[in-house]
Amino acid sequence: MKTAFYILPLLLTQAAFAELSTLIPREVLLGNPTKASPKISPDGKRLAYLAPEKDVLNVWIRTIGKTDDHVATADKKRGVRRFFWQQDSEHIIYLQDQDGDENWHVYQTSIKTKNTRDLTPFQGVQAQIVAVDPGFPYEILVGLNLEDRKLHDVYRINLKNGAVDVDTKNPGDVSDWGVDNNMEVRVASVQTPEGGTELRIRDNAKSAWRVFQKWSADEAFGGVAAFTPDNKGVWVMSSVDANAARLLEFDLANNRHKVIAEDKTYDVAGVLTHPTKRTLEAANFVRARSEWTLIDQSLKPDFEVLGKVRDGDFNIISRDLADKTWIVSYDMDDGPVYYYSYDRRDKKARLLFSNRPKLEKYKLSKMQPISFQARDGLTIHGYLTLPAGVAPKNLPMVLNVHGGPWGRDTWGFDPEVQWLANRGYAVLQVNFRGSTGYGKAFLNAGDREWAGKMHTDLLDAKQWVVSQGYADAKKVCIYGGSYGGYATLVGVAFTPNEFSCGVDIVGPSSIVTLIKSIPPYWVPIKSLFDKRVGKVETEAAFLNSRSPLFKADKISVPLMIAQGANDPRVKQAESDQIVAAMRKNNKPVEYLVFPDEGHGFARPENRLKFYAAAEPFLAKHLAGRSQAPSEKEKWDKFLR
Repeated sequence: MKTAFYILPLLLTQAAFAELSTLIPREVLLGNPTKASPKISPDGKRLAYLAPEKDVLNVWIRTIGKTDDHVATADKKRGVRRFFWQQDSEHIIYLQDQDGDENWHVYQTSIKTKNTRDLTPFQGVQAQIVAVDPGFPYEILVGLNLEDRKLHDVYRINLKNGAVDVDTKNPGDVSDWGVDNNMEVRVASVQTPEGGTELRIRDNAKSAWRVFQKWSADEAFGGVAAFTPDNKGVWVMSSVDANAARLLEFDLANNRHKVIAEDKTYDVAGVLTHPTKRTLEAANFVRARSEWTLIDQSLKPDFEVLGKVRDGDFNIISRDLADKTWIVSYDMDDGPVYYYSYDRRDKKARLLFSNRPKLEKYKLSKMQPISFQARDGLTIHGYLTLPAGVAPKNLPMVLNVHGGPWGRDTWGFDPEVQWLANRGYAVLQVNFRGSTGYGKAFLNAGDREWAGKMHTDLLDAKQWVVSQGYADAKKVCIYGGSYGGYATLVGVAFTPNEFSCGVDIVGPSSIVTLIKSIPPYWVPIKSLFDKRVGKVETEAAFLNSRSPLFKADKISVPLMIAQGANDPRVKQAESDQIVAAMRKNNKPVEYLVFPDEGHGFARPENRLKFYAAAEPFLAKHLAGRSQAPSEKEKWDKFLR
């Protein structure tokens, strides 16, 4: 076992440190939230939310109007993160895996007796929630890869007696399912061999499937949002006949569609529907910030009130079936997430709690949307967060690369970004080409550009910030998880002179071995990788040329790698092999492996250990601030 020791640099003067805002303890920023994710019961009588019980997130229950808060679930390991009310308002349904393996089980807990049972007690099987419906309070539809690990069939689970029965068999190529308002599986989404999408439909649960729509690999398909109230149509998010994905309503009888909501540049991100009437109410677009487009104008007074409660982006996260009470979250860039109970009758929003009340006394940093031109003229968007309390000039900077890569960074509270800014760094987040949300031309511009133009977009972003005077070009660290970890390895291996250091979290080092080791249930979408990254079977040489493993000998800057041993997406072998290659070439690397984690660090004790290790690493190489680790944050035993 290797032990790392750090001597904090004295490159920042004491005066400069004094100008920075108060050092925020890691546990306040990065530990478990105090309370989070409130959901009102369907009958409107109770509130469920997440809160720690002996340092592990569990579901708590509160009667509306009372202070009788009590814990309902009893997880003792990774903590509950995904939960919802059973439609009878007497039970909580939640999902949990084993040490990060992503083989989710579905559990049911009685809020009265606290009795919990595993509804999907199958070893090595992944459960996916397919549908929950207020009209069927004692049933849920769940996808299970029980018979074939590559494919999820749909099962109907009786929530009274726990019976698990096959509802819909997967014909062998379906990657996603859609359910109508009668809780019948009527839509199947299939990835075509060319990387496109085929949407199949059937008239009822006993009818044959037929091809309804086809989208080419170059057309963005965001999925079926919902069925229309009469079940005769579907609302689909698609870029057919447009650059950005629009909200379309398709008539199932004739396949014709009409546009419901659109933006010329930004994809539609989601919709809001009535909990019982099933009518379409609003569409969400994530531009520089999240914005709503009202479809049902009767909600205009409600949205006007909600828009004035806080200077943050609001989201309606829960509603009772009577639609009298909404639970609303407000995402801030410089503060915690605030949750309100909104009464539609008196049009008043009442604060429930924030997710991190201890943060409210600290000064956090603002997140600034930015745009710049890449070297080939493509407009790239992102966010720049500058440390509070110091002049925004020649700062050390962390280039924080998002994962996916088919995702994007958004405006709002990000504890990791605030942690970095509080330690004295400018934080740059870039929605490089290939990121989602900006239309299909921007998405497709990232095809086959791993370690290519997707990487030069990051370099151009760095140069733009430096040219504006915000950052010191000689003090930039590249940092990220998943694809962001891969981008980190590319940064230090392909362009080592651009960065002072790198931090890779669960990032792949070889595209070939990454794709060859994908989870079996990703096989139906492998054609997406073939199209957007490259085909392993015929293009191994090309993919190897884009893989940092084969340039490990070129790495000349300090590198930290952190990995979960049970990661089903990016196997530990991805980190092991580049660490071995670096050490073979006498390249120093700090390598942490967490034996009870997967694709990221869910356990708060592991999460804090990782940040306690990364913090002095960054401070050593970027001259930022660092908090001494507490006894429970010491990470030495995880070094490999």
